[in-house]
Amino acid sequence: MDTVGDGLDAALHKAFTRPIPKSAGAQMRYLVRQLKGTRSVAGLLGVTQRTVERYVKDQIRKPRPDLAQRIEREVRKRWQPQIRARAKRTAATTAGIVIDTRARFGYTAAPGTTDDARLRHLTVALPPHYAARLFEAKDAGGTEQQLRNIAAEALGEVYFRDSGRRAHGLEVDFTDVEHLEFDL
Repeated sequence: MDTVGDGLDAALHKAFTRPIPKSAGAQMRYLVRQLKGTRSVAGLLGVTQRTVERYVKDQIRKPRPDLAQRIEREVRKRWQPQIRARAKRTAATTAGIVIDTRARFGYTAAPGTTDDARLRHLTVALPPHYAARLFEAKDAGGTEQQLRNIAAEALGEVYFRDSGRRAHGLEVDFTDVEHLEFDL
């Protein structure tokens, strides 16, 4: 994953207690129950209402690849909302979140220090207030750049400035993300 939003979603999916339905028919039935009708599911997926009804009755078993991805994405988005909310609440109040990234980090610092950006691989436990800010920004529809800025601020505070014990005034640039993963 190379986006912060996708990484946060993947971390929440790891908290699920049950796997999502596997067959297309079961996934479609789940969506029909969640959205309370075949018409709304058809509008969401961009297919006809009759097609949705055929999936529900298992008359069609294998969707084309692009439709299969859309169905799975919509099911994942709605799967176990209470488990997802509990995982967010725990990360935002007590546990925090772990970020594992390989990216280019640059600095804006005092004169006489190196500010050349270089590639680093970091695995850092972020405190709960940064996890809360990340989830709030994502839920509010924040852009990828806003999420990266929050992550850069968190990494700068926890890793580079060591929670205020060193490198005062150091600002961190978080670019060229090769790998990004979160864990709750």
